[in-house]
Amino acid sequence: MLLTGMTRDGAAGLKRIKECGGFTVVQDPLSVEGRSMPDGTIDFANADKVLPLEKIAAFLVDLSVGQRLKA
Repeated sequence: MLLTGMTRDGAAGLKRIKECGGFTVVQDPLSVEGRSMPDGTIDFANADKVLPLEKIAAFLVDLSVGQRLKA
């Protein structure tokens, strides 16, 4: 999961997680204080989900009970 940030250092890590079969979530750039990191990651890492901050907690709960694609 990648949240707000002013650098793009999280993009490579998230891309690697995706390459290893992980499911990736990026905070919606419209809901962040620093857009550089989410903007630079969404396409580069081919994020599975892009969600506003207020929807991330509910999505994590869904993941924990096996409803991975709900959001």
